[in-house]
Amino acid sequence: MPTFAEFAIIYTMTKKTDTDSLFDAFKKSSFLKEFGEFINRGNVVELTIGVAVGGAFTTIIKSLVDDIIMPISSLLAGGLDFSTLAIDVPNAFGADSTAHIAYGNFLQNVVNFLIIAFVVFVIVKFLNGLNRKAEAKAAAEEKATATAKSKEDKTKTSKKSA
Repeated sequence: MPTFAEFAIIYTMTKKTDTDSLFDAFKKSSFLKEFGEFINRGNVVELTIGVAVGGAFTTIIKSLVDDIIMPISSLLAGGLDFSTLAIDVPNAFGADSTAHIAYGNFLQNVVNFLIIAFVVFVIVKFLNGLNRKAEAKAAAEEKATATAKSKEDKTKTSKKSA
């Protein structure tokens, strides 16, 4: 597919009238049609909705972890605040600086991840169960249809023999 600059060069070389504009020629190109088809595909729309819902879901999970799970964990750990857990590693080369490693935030993010992963697992497991039920129902209907057709064929064959 040509870039816009290449398109502009091709357009100026093949321009037929002064009333045509570059924008009109670009509008008539297959590029916009192809882009429209791409955007209107179901997968792109579903992905957009998924990203929006995922962002909202992440906010809910973050609140669950920060406001409910971590305070309860803190109480169980004797009043320890996980967000302040850190290690200061001195500089090995003799300088007066230290590296501050905040592993408490990391632990909190791991808990966030595990909760999100668990919820996604439960949702996928539920949807797979629904799909299996639908597939089993369709297979049973197909088998019943095949059995009925087989009986019908036998009846037609026996009538012809008689």
